[in-house]
Amino acid sequence: MHNNKLTSALKVSAIAATLFSPLALANFSVNVGAIHVNPNDSSSYLNAVESAAGLPANSAKVSVDSNTQLGLTFDYALDDNWSLQLIAATPFSHNIKVKGSAVDGLPVGKTKHLPPTFLAQYNFGSANADFRPFVGAGLNYTLFFSEKVAPELKDTLVAVGAAQAGDDVSLSLKNSVGIALQAGFNYKLSANWGLHAMIAWADIDTDAKVKVNGQTVQPVDVSIDPTIVMVGLRYSFR
Repeated sequence: MHNNKLTSALKVSAIAATLFSPLALANFSVNVGAIHVNPNDSSSYLNAVESAAGLPANSAKVSVDSNTQLGLTFDYALDDNWSLQLIAATPFSHNIKVKGSAVDGLPVGKTKHLPPTFLAQYNFGSANADFRPFVGAGLNYTLFFSEKVAPELKDTLVAVGAAQAGDDVSLSLKNSVGIALQAGFNYKLSANWGLHAMIAWADIDTDAKVKVNGQTVQPVDVSIDPTIVMVGLRYSFR
């Protein structure tokens, strides 16, 4: 038993030593800067709201505003040209509003999301070049949380008879998995420091539901599909 534990401990130590050895660490780079998400949104129509409010059919959709946060991305070089990147950020916050019809601009609610994205990158040119453009492709997972209904939406639902003043009105958004595409460049300023810039697109689709006392009164399919831009500093562990 003791020998098995000792063997396991030695294996863990060997793996840790390999991962954090100077040679392995030299393959890592960290990029820190501002990251901006600008939705290219579209949605299904708010037919239930249109019917209750007496609005023309197929006249109202929803829109999602943009947001900027602190971006933090990690690169790991597999060889001179191929690398892996993980994109992370502080939580994005978005306002959701009605788009179109007589209630255009009516606040629907708010949500936050985290969009971890994992990409494989191809870096052009020599590994020693100061300027290195890259392209990447991978997967995005978007986690929605802290959804809140706007008071204006609840007041509207009460006014048209779809809810009562004491009802619990809530908003939920389904998490999303989709592809992500990317292009950008790294520019070396010194042996360790540099500049990092990238633009990306992510396929983010969600099923949103407005609920009254737990019962869905308005489902809506939303395609957010944002353009993502990041500019920041780069530190390479060389």
